[in-house]
Amino acid sequence: MKKSVLFGTLAVAGLMAGAASADTLAEVKARGELNCGVNQGLVGFAAPDANGNWTGFDVAVCKAVAAAVLGDPTKVKYVATSGQTRFTALSSGEVDLLARNTTWTFSRDTDLKLDFVGVNYYDGQGFMVRKDLGVTSAKELDGATVCIQTGTTTELNLADFFKANNMSYQPVTVDSNAEGEQQYIAGACDAYTTDISGLAATRAAFADPDNHVILPEVISKEPLGPAVRHGDSNWGDIVMWTLNALIAAEEYGVTSANVEELAKGTQNPEINRLLGVEGDLGAMIGLDKEWAKHAIMAGGNYGEIFAANIGEATPIGLARGLNAQWTQGGLLYSPPFR
Repeated sequence: MKKSVLFGTLAVAGLMAGAASADTLAEVKARGELNCGVNQGLVGFAAPDANGNWTGFDVAVCKAVAAAVLGDPTKVKYVATSGQTRFTALSSGEVDLLARNTTWTFSRDTDLKLDFVGVNYYDGQGFMVRKDLGVTSAKELDGATVCIQTGTTTELNLADFFKANNMSYQPVTVDSNAEGEQQYIAGACDAYTTDISGLAATRAAFADPDNHVILPEVISKEPLGPAVRHGDSNWGDIVMWTLNALIAAEEYGVTSANVEELAKGTQNPEINRLLGVEGDLGAMIGLDKEWAKHAIMAGGNYGEIFAANIGEATPIGLARGLNAQWTQGGLLYSPPFR
């Protein structure tokens, strides 16, 4: 019996070791397509149009990685995931990458055996209410009903906030943002709580967005970013440095409009290394010299992606804030390409 237990343990360990050594890059190349886990539908971040074409801030990460790895940003299969299914989809191998407005936390990074490879949006949790409710602060929500998605960090944050402020609330649980929107509009709850970027995206889809107010309180830190599975560090490096390439490109003035010209060579060694003019950084991660150039061409640099999908000129209307470059007072900062 002890031998059986020992052999069983060794077998499981062997399976885990096999999973840990999986070559996601080789699998994606052989498949000719990136399987990317995204939101089921959040305007500005990830949503399909009437023809099934996906666009959005998070979708742009999928496209950039596909372009870096396969040379073609259209080679993506988008897998819609909910708050409950997103981590299973990644850990099971259904998707190669999770780019779904997901908060990087200690337990998700360690206990769920995921690797968050960066932050593409620095966010925080907030509350949205109808203007006619007459509420101007979240501290006026004592006794309120609050719509909240299950399986998210917002549940604990909500409980902590109300407890800290000696207030009570009645949760109205929903499984998705779409259901939360429906319940809120139907009057099933006084307030809807989620990441502020999600509230802005949800409000933008309303027929009467001006009649809804996002309250000023930010009750948590929500660093949102792409995640991959533990055990394949090279694939993690590819996704991490693709995101860094988009951030660095904005800092150095490399855009979708000028990247082809700059790829002929510049006086800036960092740009030359980024675009593969000098050295061969791509070889270090199993990609060609122009991987970053392809990623930038897919949808532009970080600033272009932000402006086109969720920026102040869009219905979502988000200011850069913390998501500005470090040179502009924000938190965006790419390590050097050298």
